Amino acid sequence: MIFVTKYRERKLTNEVLITAEAIIRRECLKLKSDLVAFNGESDHVHLVVSYTPTISVSRLVQVLKSMTGRELKLHHPYLNQVAWRKNSLWSSGYFACSVEGAPLEVLKQYVAQQDRPH
Repeated sequence: MIFVTKYRERKLTNEVLITAEAIIRRECLKLKSDLVAFNGESDHVHLVVSYTPTISVSRLVQVLKSMTGRELKLHHPYLNQVAWRKNSLWSSGYFACSVEGAPLEVLKQYVAQQDRPH
């Protein structure tokens, strides 16, 4: 999965990504899912999630984006936007694809190679 920041703004720092990973890992556990890999750049994040067929991709994305958006703005107040920008951290869309059959180590390596901000 890939989540992009609203207006593709470069707001994500290493500290924000560390907090986001902890939130996503916690929410995945609640949904009986497993965060296999996580990394990001200053304007988007990559996730590899293993989840059960009892939850839809859209529901998983909805929970992860809403919880990270809400909690990241509490932990990192500078992420709040002015009212006319709708104060949304994430863009409304997302990218998700199935990777069954792909070697898991290759996916983890791809995610790990993202240009994480320092």
